[in-house]
Amino acid sequence: MAIKKKVTLSAATPAYFRGFTLIALKEGKEGDKEEDHAGTFQIIDEEETQFMSNCPVAVTESTPRRRTRIQVFWTAPPTGTGCVILKASIVQKRIIYFQDEGSLTKRICEQDSASEGVTDKPILDCCACGTAKYRLTFYGNWSEKTHPKDFPRRTNHWSAIIGSSHSKNYILWEYGGYASEGVKQVAELGSPVKMEEEIRQQSDEVLTVIKAKAQWPAWQPLNVRAAPSAEFSVDRHRHLMSFLTMLGPSPDWNVGLSAEDLCTKDCGWVQKVVQDLIPWDAGTDSGVTYESPNKPTVPQEKIRPLTSLDHPQSPFYDPEGGSIKLVARVVIERIARKGEQCNIVPDNIDDIVADLAPEEKEEDDTPETCIYSNWSPWSACSSSTCEKGKRMRQRMLKAQLDLSVPCPDTQDFQPCMGPGCSDEDGSTCMMSDWITWSPCSVSCGMGTRSRERYVKQFPEDGSMCKVPTEETEKCIVNEECSPSSCLVTEWGEWDECSASCGTGMKRRHRMIKMTPADGSMCKAETTEAEKCMMPECHTIPCLLSPWSEWSDCSVTCGKGMRTRQRMLKSAAELGDCNEELEQAEKCMLPECPIDCELTEWSQWSECNTSCGKGHMIRTRMIKIEPQFGGTACPETVQRTKCRVRKCLRGPGMEKRRWKEAREKRRSEQAKKNIDNEQYPVCRLKPWTAWTECSTLCGGGIQERYMMVKKRSKSTQFTSCKDKKELRACNVHPC
Repeated sequence: MAIKKKVTLSAATPAYFRGFTLIALKEGKEGDKEEDHAGTFQIIDEEETQFMSNCPVAVTESTPRRRTRIQVFWTAPPTGTGCVILKASIVQKRIIYFQDEGSLTKRICEQDSASEGVTDKPILDCCACGTAKYRLTFYGNWSEKTHPKDFPRRTNHWSAIIGSSHSKNYILWEYGGYASEGVKQVAELGSPVKMEEEIRQQSDEVLTVIKAKAQWPAWQPLNVRAAPSAEFSVDRHRHLMSFLTMLGPSPDWNVGLSAEDLCTKDCGWVQKVVQDLIPWDAGTDSGVTYESPNKPTVPQEKIRPLTSLDHPQSPFYDPEGGSIKLVARVVIERIARKGEQCNIVPDNIDDIVADLAPEEKEEDDTPETCIYSNWSPWSACSSSTCEKGKRMRQRMLKAQLDLSVPCPDTQDFQPCMGPGCSDEDGSTCMMSDWITWSPCSVSCGMGTRSRERYVKQFPEDGSMCKVPTEETEKCIVNEECSPSSCLVTEWGEWDECSASCGTGMKRRHRMIKMTPADGSMCKAETTEAEKCMMPECHTIPCLLSPWSEWSDCSVTCGKGMRTRQRMLKSAAELGDCNEELEQAEKCMLPECPIDCELTEWSQWSECNTSCGKGHMIRTRMIKIEPQFGGTACPETVQRTKCRVRKCLRGPGMEKRRWKEAREKRRSEQAKKNIDNEQYPVCRLKPWTAWTECSTLCGGGIQERYMMVKKRSKSTQFTSCKDKKELRACNVHPC
């Protein structure tokens, strides 16, 4: 199937373009020959775009005018063509802009269909030494704003993150592979328990189990809820990391990384990995929407990435086959290295500090049953001189889930000295704060400026202060030194941040010293603003009770919901609490019983004798068989006694009975003839043969029909209709 894409050429306001040309070339071709072009364009809006008259494979504008956006369809060439280069040239005023690289050129390559969606990264042996410690941070981007189609407002969430650092001999999951039972339970139920059990069974191949909490709801601003994170270590043998988390509710959709290699070819450790994530299908459930009922995939299919063409009901469906909008991003940062390293070249100053550190920071030994707030910023040092003092930070115990396990202190102390003093450089000088920067050395262009500080207290041993008292930096004033530019002062110091904690804004100002010499307006900005980050806001955090037990399921059978709650224990006047106090999840009980359902009773049959005592029967059919312990079906056949005229006895009895029957038939035939003469336009076909009995035993029914052969068009003969007769059959017990 040919792939069709929508190609958009756009300019960001206030930029624009009047004309353009758009072509698609095979990689390495110049476009001199017709066979150099790849694929075909399709016009969407003829008032905006058209094919070039002298080059019908290229697209250009219909009329030259100001525009900021055009769109066309492009159908990819057959498989095997190779990479394609989409090139655009634009006309703005009388200037033509063309870029061989950059935003006006895009390289598109086909993906080998045989390996599409399959994890096929060659995993090399690792030559790095020592160990490295990383922090994984997960940023969800799945919300009603970014993915509005059928978004599940009430139950949207990310399940708990589960993964590990491991060797190449153990793979948690991979594209083109089959989901294990642990992966299946994460994908369908959001439960990491089985997955963690599988990981721990591979103890020789696993270094660290990676775990992070679930997120309910799926997205909240970072100033309300921090992104979930987890720390893990790698070594030469176990240098890969994998993780997954369920996008819920969903049939079996997840995001994650598989066998991400953190070892470099230079025998070092990767410094940072940033990966945008799209959802993938575990191949265990065939649902197509977020809240599709359970529909196991039999046989199980391979793990594959979701696409925008999977199913029209899919929330990610795009009839044009565009790419799926990203639902999450994961950032993996190296935070420490330990032990002798093979690659001794540090990546940045942080690595130098990490390499010089004699010991890696101690692991946090806080029990999992103790829930704390984040640490507050460090307080000012208790000493204002170069004598040793202390500084303190605090945290709040929010919940103690197990009273038998003691929780560590809520205060932490650290030795310190006053401003300008440091143990590391051996200085005991006490310095003042820096004085404001001097004016720039030039009034137009690039110059320098400086600032100073002074020694407030010299060392007691009479030694010289080695701390610098002056520093210089470059400065730029009035970048454009021309008659049309205006002269301005240097930027003033930044105002204080608008926020005392968290994220705020700060501003700085400058003044116009001289307007442009040519009399034009001064376009220089006199105010500049940027974001500023203060220490994390540490109002008294929410003090919450442990979660209650899950409530009973909302139904007694089938699918329902259950909830659990917790209480806010801290006083409301201490600040707003954004922690959720109630959670809900799906629950499943045994299927509901289905009772037997029957049709109405049929008419009683004729008496089974022509004289004396006999019986009649009537029947009914089973519409729905009982299931899951539902009420059993009652009788479907009933008998009742009947009595016809008394049977006559004697030698002439049979003859007399035959004579009476013959006269009855003649009388009925005569009545039919009269009816036909009176209503000649309503004629019936003879009775059909009886149908087969509906059951082999236990009482069934047979049917036969008499169809209208000719029907009157007059409204007064409405009784002329098809006829139907029923009778009982196979009434013997089964």
